[in-house]
Amino acid sequence: MRWVIIACVLAAGCAAMPENECRTANWYEVGRNDARLGNRPNLAMHAARCPREQPAEQEYLAGWAIGYSETSFRQPN
Repeated sequence: MRWVIIACVLAAGCAAMPENECRTANWYEVGRNDARLGNRPNLAMHAARCPREQPAEQEYLAGWAIGYSETSFRQPN
């Protein structure tokens, strides 16, 4: 059962976003959410999911930086 759930989550994560969602996505928030979930910046994955509408790199990275600063699991310098 656990493997079925994992497979569904992975398949959903690789699916293309609908064109409308790509066009209206708030890339700042996408980056922020990626960082808050502990993910490294992965703009290439989002670009692959939105082949016609490329993500706004500067907004994504700015959001990722803020999300990273909001996390409590970062290692101290």
